[in-house]
Amino acid sequence: MLFPSAFSVLFTASSLVYLTSLVLAAPLPQSARDKTVAPLSSSAIAAYSFYTNFVAATYCSVTKEWVCSACELIPGFVPFALGGDGGAVPYWYVGWWPAGSTVVVAHQGTDPLEIRALITDAKFFPSSLSPALFPNVSSEVKVHSGFKQAQAASAPHILAAVKKVLADRNSKSVTVVGHSLGGAIAALEAVKKVLADRNSKSVTVVGHSLGGAIAALDALYLKLNLPSNIAVKGVTYGQPRVGNPEFANWFDQTISDFSRVTNKKDVIPILPGRFLGFRHSSGEKHIKSKGKWYACEGQDNTSSDCSIGEVPNILKGNLIDHLGPYEDIWVGTLSC
Repeated sequence: MLFPSAFSVLFTASSLVYLTSLVLAAPLPQSARDKTVAPLSSSAIAAYSFYTNFVAATYCSVTKEWVCSACELIPGFVPFALGGDGGAVPYWYVGWWPAGSTVVVAHQGTDPLEIRALITDAKFFPSSLSPALFPNVSSEVKVHSGFKQAQAASAPHILAAVKKVLADRNSKSVTVVGHSLGGAIAALEAVKKVLADRNSKSVTVVGHSLGGAIAALDALYLKLNLPSNIAVKGVTYGQPRVGNPEFANWFDQTISDFSRVTNKKDVIPILPGRFLGFRHSSGEKHIKSKGKWYACEGQDNTSSDCSIGEVPNILKGNLIDHLGPYEDIWVGTLSC
C-alpha cells in the first residue's frame, strides 16, 4: 500500500506545483522577513499529539462508534455530527472532547485519489469572502477560491439532521450524511448545539493539508459567528497558504490561539507561491526533527528553522514529509 499512496501524493503535489510554476517566491519587504524563532519544550511538543490524532482520524471513515486506529488514542471523544463526501466536500466531524473540555471540529485533507479534491486545490485564484459568512470582511481580503468554496459548501439537509440528533440534551447518537451535505452552516449549528449541551466555552478546529486551509477559514468563521465569550483555537498540519496579506493580517487580529504545524521539507506549506500574492498568517510551529520544534514568529518567517527557510522552493522539498511523521504519527490513509 505504501507505493501507491506515495505515488498519489507525488501526483497531487506535482499538479499543484505545475499550476503555481516553480513557486520561486518573490522577495518580501524587510518588515515581513522576521527570523525570530524559539524552541518548544518537550511538554509543549507532546501536547500536540492529541490534535495530530484528531486530524489522522479524518482519513479513517469515522463513525458514531469512534472506532479507528487514531480514534483509540483519544478515548472518550463523542462525535456528534459527520459530513462531507471525500471529494468536493472533504470529510469533517464535530464532537465533544471531555479531556480537553472543548468542542472539536476536524477537517480531512486532500485525498489524492479524488479528482474533485484535486480540482479544489487547483482553484487557487484569489477571490473575496462572503460577508454573509464572514461579517464585516474588507473587500481587500482575498483568499484561495477552491479553499473558500470547500469551506462554504452547505445544505439545509445536514443542518436539519444535526438538530434532530442533538435535540435530546443527552444524546450520544450521530446521523451520518453523504454526498453534497456539509459545510460552514452545518458545522456552525453542530458546534452551537454541542456548546449548549456541554456548557462549554471552547472550540478547537483542526485540519491537515486542504483540511488545514478549511480549518483556518472555519476558525475565523466560527469566531465571527459565535458569542464573543467563546474561545476559538486552531491547529493545522501541512497547511497551504490561504489568502493575501490583508487576509493574514485580519486573521492574526481575530484568532489569537493558532498553531500551523509544518514538517521538515514538506512542500505544501509554500504553496500557493508568495509571488501570486499569498501570505501565511502567524503561528508556525516547524518540526526540524523528532523532538526538535521551533515556534516561528511572524508571517512567512524565513529562518532556516522554519518552513520557508528549509524549503525555499519546491526543488528543495520532500513530498513524503507532508504525511509525517509528526512525532511518530502519520497522517493520511496510511494512518488508518
